[in-house]
Amino acid sequence: MKLMLALYFFILAIIQTGLLFGIYHYYRSQNLVRPNIYWMSSLTLSVLALAIFGGGILTIEDIARPEFNFTVANTFFYGAAVLQALFCQSLNRDVSKPVKVILTVSIALFLLIFEWLRNESTFEIRTAFMCVLAGFFYIWQIIEVRIKRKTSPSSQLIYMQYASMAELFFAIGRLTIVIVGSLAIRQVEQIPQVLILFTIAQLVMNTLSYIAIGSYWAEQIAFSSFKSNQENQEIKALLKERETLIGSLLKANKTASTGALSAAIAHELNQPLGASSLNIQFLQKKLSEGQLNPALQKEILDTLLSDNQRAAGIIRSLRSIFSDEQVGSSKINLAELIEAVLNITKPELTAKSIQIVLSVEPQIMIQANRGEIQQVLLNLINNAIQALATSSQTVKKLTISARNIEGGVLLSVADNGDGIPVGSQQQLFELLSSSKSSGMGLGLWLCKHIITRHGGSIEFEPNDGGGAKFVLKFPDAIEPY
Repeated sequence: MKLMLALYFFILAIIQTGLLFGIYHYYRSQNLVRPNIYWMSSLTLSVLALAIFGGGILTIEDIARPEFNFTVANTFFYGAAVLQALFCQSLNRDVSKPVKVILTVSIALFLLIFEWLRNESTFEIRTAFMCVLAGFFYIWQIIEVRIKRKTSPSSQLIYMQYASMAELFFAIGRLTIVIVGSLAIRQVEQIPQVLILFTIAQLVMNTLSYIAIGSYWAEQIAFSSFKSNQENQEIKALLKERETLIGSLLKANKTASTGALSAAIAHELNQPLGASSLNIQFLQKKLSEGQLNPALQKEILDTLLSDNQRAAGIIRSLRSIFSDEQVGSSKINLAELIEAVLNITKPELTAKSIQIVLSVEPQIMIQANRGEIQQVLLNLINNAIQALATSSQTVKKLTISARNIEGGVLLSVADNGDGIPVGSQQQLFELLSSSKSSGMGLGLWLCKHIITRHGGSIEFEPNDGGGAKFVLKFPDAIEPY
């Protein structure tokens, strides 16, 4: 009889141990949902209680006066019931600190009370005491799980609720048996078979409730995994949409950046084209008169070639800005790039009487996308031109410097205009933020976006002697993403 009862307890302890380690390693293999500390602790205490109780049955002589290990085992059973009830409450709301303190104290009181019952009372009284306490916690669990099911339906919660109701049924059954029983039980062999059946059944239902909880958390992991994958897809779509939007802004900004220069550029193109037209007319006249000698012919053709190359150079520079080239990087000579951008802005600089001060080291190479860095330079130079156009400075200067530094290249674009108000400096690089009366505030934001995607940085600082200064840093051989 003793061996059979002990075997029941050991088998349940082994099952719960397997569940504990299985769930623990399963949770460690993923980072979506962490195991609930109340449930894991409850299951641990239940395993210890079953093992100690099963071992105690093998050595017990007088069931009315059991050894101290039964006090320890029943205290673990009580602690497991407390923690399982707290787990059910945590499904609906946070467990408050006062509740934790009260229930922790109750475990200590239980140890003292059960130890007194072990020495002063009978097997029947101790069994009734345990059944009443267990019934209270089962009712608590059933109520909390029922509340949770209303807001978050789950088949596993239904199984757990049914298991808790079955535990309550068998606990009431055990209580009824010991109350109506007339025989004083002092030996294990005297325990009624129906009482043993109800006790084992209650423990089996308790094991099933732990399995239901484990299945519930596995269900939550599956849901979290699905939700995470769905969110990842949404994030990818948003990132793709973001890149499309930024591409559109970059293209729109190209037009906006060069729009203010269009009249001056047209004027600049008109000069070589007008000169070419006059030279062609002169050539036609000389040919019709038969007065074209080789020296004059060469002079006219050389002039036509020069004017044509000048116009072609302007058109090439504009085409490089407006082209829809793919984002990619290559080795770029920064000095040549600066010169190309200045050729585009030269008419406007001349019209506004702006002096250009260049301090660029030769053969400065950066790894970047030519079109995008050209757009950054055009933005900064265009901003400087607009600032100097309204400045009260007698001598207006645009200063561009570039030099190699440790770990990269330092480029600065500065003007000696009226500067940027202090209140606007913090928002300079924010989207749709502009201190100018016209414009959408895209230019500097796009500059920062382009430089950042190349692994560099752009900062504003007041220029010495007044005006604004933008400092760009490019790393060594960092390709844009």
